[in-house]
Amino acid sequence: MVIGTALSEPPKIHRFPQPNYIDSVRWLPPVSALDRLAVIAVFDSDKDSSSIEIHSFTQDPSPNLTLHSQWDAPSRISSLTASQFNHRSLVAAATLSGSLHVLLTGAMDPSEFASELSVPEKVLHDGAISCGDVMDGGVECVTVGEDGRVNVVSLGEDQLSYKRIFDSSGLVSFTSAKWASPSEFATGGFGFSLQWWDQRKTGGAVSQFKGDWNQSKSSGIVHSIDIHPSRKHTCLAGGSLGTVFAWDLRWPQQPLILSGVGSGEATCSPCESEVWEVQYDPYVKSTNVGSGSSRILPTMICSEDGILAVVEQGEEPIELSAEPCAINSFDIDQQSPSDVIYSLEWESIAILTRP
Repeated sequence: MVIGTALSEPPKIHRFPQPNYIDSVRWLPPVSALDRLAVIAVFDSDKDSSSIEIHSFTQDPSPNLTLHSQWDAPSRISSLTASQFNHRSLVAAATLSGSLHVLLTGAMDPSEFASELSVPEKVLHDGAISCGDVMDGGVECVTVGEDGRVNVVSLGEDQLSYKRIFDSSGLVSFTSAKWASPSEFATGGFGFSLQWWDQRKTGGAVSQFKGDWNQSKSSGIVHSIDIHPSRKHTCLAGGSLGTVFAWDLRWPQQPLILSGVGSGEATCSPCESEVWEVQYDPYVKSTNVGSGSSRILPTMICSEDGILAVVEQGEEPIELSAEPCAINSFDIDQQSPSDVIYSLEWESIAILTRP
C-alpha cells in the first residue's frame, strides 16, 4: 500500500475513546465560520438504547471532542445524514424500526437540537430503513429499505409528508441511496445493482445496472453511493469484496471498476472486505486533469478490515489509516477537506488531518 503519494507528510490522527458504540459520524454543515461541529449516532449495548449527539471539535490548546447536545432515539440508528435548512443545521436519522426523524438545530445555537419532526415506524417501510439521504437544502429526503420500497419525504414547517415512488413488495431490496439533483437520485442494492430514478417520470427507475462482470461473485451488495455535484451523470458505488466502481449513465452497462471484484491484477485494491462508505475526495488533486469527463475523480473509502484510503482510476491507492478494527463510517469536511472524521468499531472516534 502506498502512503503519502499525494501528501507531503503523513496525516495527523487524533483518536477519542467513547463509552458506547458509534454507528455513524457526520460533520454538521457550519452555520458560521467558527463552527466545527460533528453529529454522532451512538448505541449503548448495555441499555439497548440509541441517541444522536452533537460534539464540537477544538484544537486549542489540544485536540478535543466536547458533547453539547443529545437526542434519544426510539430505535438504533441505521442511517445518518446532515444538511442545511433555512440557515440552520438539519440532521435526518433513520432507524432499524422503520421510523424517520428530522432534527433541526437552534437558530442562535447550532450546537443544540431545537426541534424534531418524525414519521413513525411501519409508515414508510415494513421494517428497517436501510438508507436515507437528504437533498442539499434539506427540502426532501429519500428513504429505501430491504422491503423494496422507495419513498421521498418532504419537509414542511411543522410536519413531514411523503410519497411512495416504488414498491417491489420485497422482490427487490435496496440498501443505499443518494440525491443527484432536485428531481433525480440513485439507489443501490444486492447483486451490485444500481438504479437511477427521475421523479418527473413514472413507472419505476429510468435506468438500471446489474453487476454481472463476475458471475461467480455478483451476489455482492452496494453499501454506499456518492454522486459528484459537477458530474451528476456518474454514480460512485462501494460494496462487498473491496469493490469500488463507477456507473456512467452515458454508458450504463459498462461499469468502471476502481477496486476489488473485476479490477484485474494491474490494480491494487486497498482492502478485500466490505467497503462501508465511499465519498468523492475534494482534497486530493486528480492526476487525470485534462483527461476528459470520463475520468473518475479521487475517492475515499472505509472498510470492514480497518482501512481508510483514497483510490483513483489508474493510480496506486493511498492508505491514510490502517486500524486494528473496522471503520464503520467517515465524513470529509466539505468546508475544510483536509479534515476527516471516522468511527471505529472499538468504541472510538478519530479525526484525521492531512497536511
